[in-house]
Amino acid sequence: MSKYSRKLAKLTDTEPKQETAVLVALIHQHESDVVVQEHLDELAFLTETLGAKAIHRFTQKMEKPDARTFVGSGKLEEIRSYIEYFGVDMAIFDEDLSPSQVKILENELKIKVYDRSMLILDIFLSRAKTAQAKTQVELARYQYLLPRLTRMWTHLERQRGGTATRGGAGEKEIETDKRDIRQKIDLLKEKLKKIEKQGNTQRKGRKGIVRVALVGYTNVGKSTLMNLLTKADILAENKLFATVDATVRKVVLENIPFLISDTVGFIRKLPTHLIESFKSTLAEIKEADLLVHVVDLSHPGYQDQISVVNQTLNEMGAGDKPVIMVFNKIDIAPKMPSEAERMLMSEHEVESANFIDFEKLEQSYTKKSEIKPVFMAAGNGTNIAGFRKVITSEVKKIHQKIYPHYLEDEVFDLSGFGMEE
Repeated sequence: MSKYSRKLAKLTDTEPKQETAVLVALIHQHESDVVVQEHLDELAFLTETLGAKAIHRFTQKMEKPDARTFVGSGKLEEIRSYIEYFGVDMAIFDEDLSPSQVKILENELKIKVYDRSMLILDIFLSRAKTAQAKTQVELARYQYLLPRLTRMWTHLERQRGGTATRGGAGEKEIETDKRDIRQKIDLLKEKLKKIEKQGNTQRKGRKGIVRVALVGYTNVGKSTLMNLLTKADILAENKLFATVDATVRKVVLENIPFLISDTVGFIRKLPTHLIESFKSTLAEIKEADLLVHVVDLSHPGYQDQISVVNQTLNEMGAGDKPVIMVFNKIDIAPKMPSEAERMLMSEHEVESANFIDFEKLEQSYTKKSEIKPVFMAAGNGTNIAGFRKVITSEVKKIHQKIYPHYLEDEVFDLSGFGMEE
């Protein structure tokens, strides 16, 4: 070995090692392998958003989760062997685990165990920027952690010391942790009340102007569309929950002023604590006059994502609002080929490609609503003019109801409406 090679060998790699994870999911009755893999793809994307890398997936067909270990004993042994052999850092489950399941799994696997809710909460915590969003996520995280304090989660990071016997040092330590967390929850609730009071005052100041809210599944392109419409500089990247904070901007189209807000994306099995904590942010949706439901048409499960969003809107009491359906990412969606092109393809090729018939889709949603859906690609600006035309038309209708005698050459002074410029 040369002198230069020996020097290189002594160098230490200071770059932090990326944590690795295994994903675990159950295949329930009537669930196809394709659907389960789609759900695991989403879980892998969530894992990547957190900063870890999913290196293997485990699935098991079961009617219901095992009460102790979620999966069966044989599958648990398989997971443990893989973790030990490859030195995996964490195991991530696609469903919520009970406090006892988390404790047993951590003892069995000897690594960090995340369930779906904890994973989403940690992502939200890393993404939150405003005081309100940070407080909301912290509150939700503490509420979720309180019944789940185990040796790996006391003080959120530090391991518990002492024995595990009842009444020993470890037991006293965990009781201290619980007391600390309850105090933090009380403080965060008080802080959130003050922030919400300010938010309510701001929203009251916006009365008399049309309010539009962008809604949709996470990572469908809402922030990109917002940037196009308002020329704002909102974070838009190919990660889940790139936007956690609700952002409000003013827009004037054809001399009609309105406010538009970009809200947090919805997702399958959104943690209950998170929905509860984000009520004030989601108030932007509840108090909107018009919703713009953005859909990623390139996603194979886009219909399921539409259902998740609609269900969440109904649960929030916002399911009866007028909606503009925006089918986004048409540039990469599998559009139905022409008849001549289909003649050159086999039936199997056509079926397996899951082509989307844009015309049939438009007819279907036009029947459900008086507002025609918009097909566009916000990423490259395709049909932004068509979107502007539709949203202007719908905003005008609502604005006309508020101000029947409004003169179009007048433009309101929108200062003091409590939104970011």
